[in-house]
Amino acid sequence: MKGLMVLMLLAVASAAAAKGLGDFKWLVGEWVEEKAGVTTRETWTGPKGGALTGVGETVTAGKPPSLEHMKITIEAAGPTFTAILTGQPPTPFVLIPGKAREAVFENKTHDYPQRVIYRACGVDLCASIEGQLKGKSHVETWRYRRVK
Repeated sequence: MKGLMVLMLLAVASAAAAKGLGDFKWLVGEWVEEKAGVTTRETWTGPKGGALTGVGETVTAGKPPSLEHMKITIEAAGPTFTAILTGQPPTPFVLIPGKAREAVFENKTHDYPQRVIYRACGVDLCASIEGQLKGKSHVETWRYRRVK
């Protein structure tokens, strides 16, 4: 009986997470930006299994590709974007209140960036990271077009 109760509670929690993650469905797809000889691609899938999952790839001629794994989950602190880079511990950023079809995730204690931002820009996806880098404000931006 306890096992059935636990399974029911997990199903309810998973359904609640999926509903909360549904707010981010506008991110789902394959997005690409080509600028100054650099191709940056993000692919987002889900929500499945309580998460939207993403892979970021940056390709610069003559260099090995750079990969980043990402996920958005519903945690106790709220919707959380987690960046997973090779050789580093996963870094969580928690959603702060904002506009529809815009997601600003923040982690004030992280070295750089302190904010990860996604915004629907018409049919495109605008993304940026920002914060303090070496004591100065720094921003990096991307404007992705949908591939799929």
